Amino acid sequence: MAARSPLKNRVQIQKISPMVDCGRYAAKAVAGDDVVVGADVFREGHDKIAAVVRYRGPSDSGWREAPLRLDTNDRWYGHFHVDEMGPWRYHVLGWTDHYASWLDGLTKKHAAGQRDLDPELEEGALLLERRKRLPKAARQVCDEVIALLRGDAGLDDKVAAAVDPDLVALLERHPERLDATQSRPDLPLWVDRERARFSAWYEMFPRSEGATETTSGTFAEAAKRLPAIADMGFDVVYLPPIHPIGRTGRKGRGGPHDLAPGPDDPGVPWAIGSEAGGHTAVHPDLGTIDDFDDFVGEARRFGLEVALDFAIQCSPDHPWVREHPEWFKHRPDGSIAYAENPPKKYQDIYPIDFDTEDAEGLWNELRHVVEFWMDHGVKIFRVDNPHTKALPFWEWLIAEIRVDHPETIFLAEAFTRPKMMQTLAKLGFNQSYTYFAWRNTKHELTDYTVELAHGGMVDYYRPNFWPNTPDILTEYLQHGGRPAFKIRLVLAAMLSPSYGIYSGYELRENEPLHEGSEEYYESEKYRYKPRDWNRPDSLAPYITRVNRIRHEHRALHDLRNVWFHHIANEQLICFSKVAPGRTEPILVIVNLDPHHAHEATTWLDLWQLGLEHAGPYEAHDLITDTTHIWHGPENYVRLDPDVEPAHVLSLRAL
Repeated sequence: MAARSPLKNRVQIQKISPMVDCGRYAAKAVAGDDVVVGADVFREGHDKIAAVVRYRGPSDSGWREAPLRLDTNDRWYGHFHVDEMGPWRYHVLGWTDHYASWLDGLTKKHAAGQRDLDPELEEGALLLERRKRLPKAARQVCDEVIALLRGDAGLDDKVAAAVDPDLVALLERHPERLDATQSRPDLPLWVDRERARFSAWYEMFPRSEGATETTSGTFAEAAKRLPAIADMGFDVVYLPPIHPIGRTGRKGRGGPHDLAPGPDDPGVPWAIGSEAGGHTAVHPDLGTIDDFDDFVGEARRFGLEVALDFAIQCSPDHPWVREHPEWFKHRPDGSIAYAENPPKKYQDIYPIDFDTEDAEGLWNELRHVVEFWMDHGVKIFRVDNPHTKALPFWEWLIAEIRVDHPETIFLAEAFTRPKMMQTLAKLGFNQSYTYFAWRNTKHELTDYTVELAHGGMVDYYRPNFWPNTPDILTEYLQHGGRPAFKIRLVLAAMLSPSYGIYSGYELRENEPLHEGSEEYYESEKYRYKPRDWNRPDSLAPYITRVNRIRHEHRALHDLRNVWFHHIANEQLICFSKVAPGRTEPILVIVNLDPHHAHEATTWLDLWQLGLEHAGPYEAHDLITDTTHIWHGPENYVRLDPDVEPAHVLSLRAL
């Protein structure tokens, strides 16, 4: 067996970041980002090394490069700019820098007072001489230095010429990579548009707009609600399923256990399909597909994107049940079992069987559903319970859609085991629901946010915080009154770049089906729910203010920059976000107790806020439009939830 070349793999490259599961899945970024790359790069002995990150985007015909610089303990960092949506790839290249190694030895000997350095100087001349592929101007500079190193100049002048910064920079621009080692495999990076990371969602049932207790609203009536949603500062209006609803097994307006619906009870939108059509049809009560197109166009006119629910399940009346019975799991007696999540029963829903022998037909039909709605202007999908569907399907579907539509966004509605939620994000979901709704204490909120923002999930998992959904009315909101709704809104909107609320939040709807339940009393899932949006006690002005703050302050568009500061009260939480360059610091302090006032002294990490050298500084409250002059890290804070439960402060050195 032939001996391996001594020039191969002398440089070790390990622990590259970002890297998800050894490159099995793509890390995530947004167009316009500078993607920070880190790697352990080293070799045996004392020779100096150099390294770059090589990268290419979807439109690149070749590799681009950006330098890596040594930080500490053999850890190197650099960054490259992503300017286009779609799939990117990158790897690290490392090599021995022979000139830098020689120069290091020369300068150390010279500094130690050694004068007989002619052999060392000749070695340097030979290193420069062998650089044959330099441009003409660079070759001329090197020739001049070679002549000086071999000439009659004094030792100090020769060393000065060898260490000249312009020469060193020139050689760095034209490196000699005799033993270059490339990390393998190339690592994937998926680059989204900005809305995949920063967005405010508003969920509404269009059938409730313009409705009565017994008649449905329409798309045209729902469109009248869009200006108010846009005025509150939301970016995305999300609609639960808008398809025909089956009759078989329909739930009545009394809730999940009401199996005796009246003739005017509309049924649950997630029981998709009837004689009027399935996943590519709209409910006749809402209007026609043209009416939906008009709704999408009106939303766009107000700066809103429409997100649709993608729920892979069927009413027993869905056309697929007749046309493709092989897509459903049959019991021994030939019947199809309805969906269950014990103790919950969904008598109005048949689950799809992803073990069907016609998997190809099923997968292609589901892709057709997504493409159908994309043809009608929808580029955002909230996916219902993706953790109960085949994971290879999601990886395939998202990749297929992205070929022609990299702007598409998929939100995973999966409240399940952590590893499953994480895997869905790895497979390509752009955003993910979280456990935020049930994290209430200072300890819970801090630990969970740190896990999301600074743990191993940060490279691929984008959280979307929801204080409530049609399925989730938490105990905190049930019993906390108006302050609880303000507290959870501020926490969701300021901690996470993406968050959402379900309509009725601004009216503080908080009555549960029964004590201990997270189901709403008179839930909109089972009935039409007309509302008085003009109530004087609405939180709409407060929501508007919070969303305006989010849009106006770049620091709130990121997750990785969240930092928790000490405040000496367990009912008060204090965190900051700072834009790149340590500019525009935003400090948020929230009273987590909706029933009592609390006070404490902050202990701020001023260095993190860019204020370590500041004297007095201005703390301007963006919610109340009041200004305080603070000094140093210690400042007194008192928050009364009946007055204002939160400070959102813009800090500025005076």
